[in-house]
Amino acid sequence: MEAPALEHQILESERQQKFTSLILPNGAAAAAEKNPMAAADYCPSDNDNDIDNDLASTRTASPTTTDFSSSSDDHSTETSDNLHSSNNTSCPPSPITTTATSSSLISKPSYPLPPPSTRLTTILPIDLKTPDHLIPRDPRLIRLTGSHPFNVEPPLTALFEHGFLTPQNLHYVRNHGPVPTSVATATATTTINEEEEVDDSLLNWEFTVEGLVEHPLTITVRELMDASKWDNVTYPVTLVCAGNRRKEQNVLRKSKGFSWGAGGLSTALWTGVGLSEILAKAKPLTKKGGARYVCFEGADQLPNGTYGTSVKLAWAMDPHKGIMVAHKMNGENLHPDHGRPVRVVVPGQIGGRSVKWLKRIVVTKGPSENWYHVFDNRVLPTTVGPEESGEKTEEMERVWRDERYAIYDLNVNSVICEPGHGEVVSLRGKEEGETYRLRGYAYAGGGRRVTRLEVTLDQGKSWRLAGIEYPEDRYREAQDGEELFGGRLDVSWRESCFCWCFWDLEIPLSELREAKDVCIRAMDESLALQPKEMYWSVLGMMNNPWFRVVIHHEGDTLRFEHPTQPMLTSDGWMDRVKKEGGNLANGFWGEKVPGAEENVVKQEPVKEISMVDDKVTRLITLEELRQHDGEEEPWFVVNGQVYDGTPFLEGHPGGAASITGAAGQDVTDEFLAIHSENAKAMMPTYHIGTLTPSALAALKSSSTSDPALSDPNRPIFLQSKTWNSAILTSKESVSPDTKIFHFTLSHPAQSIGLPVGQHLMMRLPDPAKPTESIIRAYTPISDGTSERGTLRVLVKIYYDSPTEDIKGGQMTQALDALALGKAVEFKGPVGKFVYQGRGVCSVNGRERKVKRFVMICGGSGVTPIYQVLRAVAVDDQDGTECLVLDGNRVEGDILMKRELDELVERAKPEGRCRVKYTLSRPGEEWTGLRGRLDKTMLEREVGEGDLREETMVLLCGPEGMQNMVREVLKGLGWKDEDVLVF
Repeated sequence: MEAPALEHQILESERQQKFTSLILPNGAAAAAEKNPMAAADYCPSDNDNDIDNDLASTRTASPTTTDFSSSSDDHSTETSDNLHSSNNTSCPPSPITTTATSSSLISKPSYPLPPPSTRLTTILPIDLKTPDHLIPRDPRLIRLTGSHPFNVEPPLTALFEHGFLTPQNLHYVRNHGPVPTSVATATATTTINEEEEVDDSLLNWEFTVEGLVEHPLTITVRELMDASKWDNVTYPVTLVCAGNRRKEQNVLRKSKGFSWGAGGLSTALWTGVGLSEILAKAKPLTKKGGARYVCFEGADQLPNGTYGTSVKLAWAMDPHKGIMVAHKMNGENLHPDHGRPVRVVVPGQIGGRSVKWLKRIVVTKGPSENWYHVFDNRVLPTTVGPEESGEKTEEMERVWRDERYAIYDLNVNSVICEPGHGEVVSLRGKEEGETYRLRGYAYAGGGRRVTRLEVTLDQGKSWRLAGIEYPEDRYREAQDGEELFGGRLDVSWRESCFCWCFWDLEIPLSELREAKDVCIRAMDESLALQPKEMYWSVLGMMNNPWFRVVIHHEGDTLRFEHPTQPMLTSDGWMDRVKKEGGNLANGFWGEKVPGAEENVVKQEPVKEISMVDDKVTRLITLEELRQHDGEEEPWFVVNGQVYDGTPFLEGHPGGAASITGAAGQDVTDEFLAIHSENAKAMMPTYHIGTLTPSALAALKSSSTSDPALSDPNRPIFLQSKTWNSAILTSKESVSPDTKIFHFTLSHPAQSIGLPVGQHLMMRLPDPAKPTESIIRAYTPISDGTSERGTLRVLVKIYYDSPTEDIKGGQMTQALDALALGKAVEFKGPVGKFVYQGRGVCSVNGRERKVKRFVMICGGSGVTPIYQVLRAVAVDDQDGTECLVLDGNRVEGDILMKRELDELVERAKPEGRCRVKYTLSRPGEEWTGLRGRLDKTMLEREVGEGDLREETMVLLCGPEGMQNMVREVLKGLGWKDEDVLVF
């Protein structure tokens, strides 16, 4: 029903007032309502030294600045309602000059200025144990990858309430690793200064322009800021992470990216020099050299090199595209997390193209070969799942390098900000005709304008148009020659749109009362329209389906629920529907469609395996249990039941240490996390009684081990009866699905305490069930007898497969998602095999001598093999011969090949140690063995069993491979005692 003309005018007036509160920062909007000119007198925080000298002498600290240094728990931003009038001497006029008049003449701006900034001086406790321990940050930012690296978004409500421009301290951050050390160190010495002066080392920071150019350049930040050398410009740009709204994809089906909410974007006024001007001086060799691309490279040191990417040269040379080399943000020096001292800003494209800590600009014939350009920021076909994407095949390599899948321009997107998630609207006492104002943001890419925002209350059967406000257009009204923050306002002549816009629509409460949900979609000027359905891809990027908010009718109130929340512990309607068994991919957001038959797979009830002998009725006291906490007659407790491990000391696959290490303890979590159903079914044989309730309570509330075993100053890290923590300090990618996790021990002189051939237990909290743990056994690649202070573990990560009903590795995915700086618990050693050196080894405590090892492995099963080979190869007095057979699918699956080959070269005499690699799917250039580790290959390479018992076979790999190899070796006459499976 259309409102009468007068009512429409009133609503439109109210809408404009509402938008004023978005466009202007907190406090300034209130003043603007009382005095429209107050908005013109608004000025940002004055903690920078970025305005002309004429103005600098009048500057004082802004009364609106929030200082978190006093308390990291204070998350509020204080503002004054009586701000920025022309008589307010505590805040200087806006730093806007015009070249048409004297420098002392101050113009009143009609465009938005930055919100009050926060001068951050305190290092947050969460950052103290990370490589970024010198960087102050805002505690309100939501951390998406734990303590490190720093990947954050502002709360959606705070982001929206700040309006068009985002304070620098609340701007979203995407860091692939630590802030460069030189930047962090220089920052630590300057952030305490009131004026936030830039350290000379940062002013002298250089970046180069090189490659296919006629005149290579080396430019310092000091030179870049010099108006006599370069034309500095200022204009607003909205940066958006390609992963914005990714959590919605992750709920549907896990991608390889972490879960951004809808706050992965921010807008700021950037000041710097246009890239087109810089390149014009360098003169790219387009005709003579075939220059077509511009590559950017930062200073950050990452597992796969420095971060780098590229854009097309034609875009970089086009002033309309607005690509900038920036040194200021909202009139302030760049914060370290935002690229201090200089970065690239690419408007209209994903944030991943805007390289921070800029060091090199390289003009090339082709796109960047940087790892992060090739293997990140792409939308691969939806048929490519996490497992396939990690395959090192020629076909997969071509897919990754296909520039058709690279993301440049942003797609059209929109979000509902009001009502917020969890917001409750009371219907009690509401008069007929009262309305609720829906509000939110929208953006498009490539400089295109959002031209339409539509709202539906009936899931797309009918739509209504929302009003759209474009605050960016206000900068186009600036006077010619106006300067802002030391740069010429360079907006008026442009047709491009670089920023987000705001939309709103009044909806009668009576209609919301009848609706199940609210959905929105946006369209840009190319007529690109947000789709209803999600397009899932393996990196989870460019997610832009309709934004849907569910309405819950709870008595006389309405409660609104957003699709997701960025926090891992907080859910939206998508999480709820999935937990309730709904199919989020059914085209109706997981709802059951009336009259439609859905194939619901009935879950088979989990069959409980009894681990007790019902005939056993003995009650066991704590004193009795403590009498069996040693290596002889070890007893242990699982679920309150007591078991005697003595009969299984020799037969346990993990060796006697696995049982004696559990003696006298409650090992429920470890046992249930590690053991198979078959192992559980064996337990009644070893069941001897039930621990008394008082004994069980005492056992759970006290430690049965010596406190000295947890003393951080102890010389040996691993303890068989005590879990001890090490800090995850770095992750080193060695293949798309395999990483080396580096841990720091309690002190630099602490040894690992792991004999050659033994394993350790690793324990992590279960992300899905925080009260439960995940425990797995691993063999580190560290030398467990000689390395000090650090622990290195090679882990192959098994991601969820493309089909939702097949899950990947619980532990490996949890470890991969764990943030740097987090603690991981370890226990050990465990295992039945120990290589003591020079041909002497022990199996279940029984010593034997060997003259030759045949070691067979596949995939990450190489780690215990590597341990033994290293011990043999580095000891010139060890005459033991070694043959390693390493089987994999493709060459990229071979792990630690360089390290294995180096050990072969190290071993003396030459030929004493050999490694042979075989591939089941080799490429044309492969020169090693071809085929699977099957009977034919084992007959040829290993041969018949050694009747003299001087050879021992060590085996580690996938269960299927292990079973096959054991069966073949048995047929070749190998005895069971000569074949050891790790």
